[in-house]
Amino acid sequence: MVSIARIFISLAFFFGIGVGHLSKVESHNKDPREEVIEAWYMMNHSDHNQRLPHNNIQPKEFVSLDKLAELGVLSWRLDADKYETDEELNKIRESRNYLYMDIIEVCPEKLRNYEDMMKKFFEEHLHIDEEVRYCLAGSGYFDVRDRNDAWIRIWVKKGGLIVVPAGIYHRFTLDSSNYIKAMRLFAGDPVWTAYYRPRADHLPARKQYVETFGVIIEDAIHRVDEL
Repeated sequence: MVSIARIFISLAFFFGIGVGHLSKVESHNKDPREEVIEAWYMMNHSDHNQRLPHNNIQPKEFVSLDKLAELGVLSWRLDADKYETDEELNKIRESRNYLYMDIIEVCPEKLRNYEDMMKKFFEEHLHIDEEVRYCLAGSGYFDVRDRNDAWIRIWVKKGGLIVVPAGIYHRFTLDSSNYIKAMRLFAGDPVWTAYYRPRADHLPARKQYVETFGVIIEDAIHRVDEL
C-alpha cells in the first residue's frame, strides 16, 4: 500500500514544488521556541559530569514544550540582543507582575565560590515562588521532575525564557560551555530561599503544586534510578 506521505511527495514533484520546498514549508510549522529551549528525559542523574546532556536513552525521549507546560513550566523565545527595549518582554513582565529584575553571570570568573555554588544549585530543591530565568547569552540546564518523579532536562539557550513554577522539585547546572548570562525576574521582592527534598514535602507550595498538577506521590516511578 502506498503511504499518503509518498503520494503527497509524488504530487509535489508533479506540480513542481520539490522536496526542498516541502522542507521549508514544514520548517515554518516548527515552534520557534524549540530553537532555544529543548527538553528530554535523562538516562541518569548521577552527580558526576552533571554538565553532560545525559540524553543517551535509546530511543531518545524528547519532551515537547506543551508537555512542559502541563507540568507548569512555561516558556517564550525572545530577542536577547534587545532585552533593554523589548516590548514583548515588557508585556510579559507586566502581565505576570514581574517587578524585580537583575542580571547574573554564572561562570568560574564571575561567580564567587564557583564550585561550591554549582554543587548547591544542583541539589534537588523547590521554591515557594516562581523561578524565572531569561538567557541573554550562553546556555544551561534546568532539570525538573515529571509527574512520575523522573528527571526532565531542559536546555535553555540564548533567547529562551522559562518559568519554573513554585513547588516543583528542580535543580540547575551549566552545560559544558561553563557560562550563562541570565536575567532573573521576580514578582515583588526577591526571595532566593531554596527548600531541599525531602524536607520541603510538607510546605504549602509543594502541596499546592501536587494538587494542581496531579503529581504521583505514592509508589512513584523513579525511572531514572532504574535505567
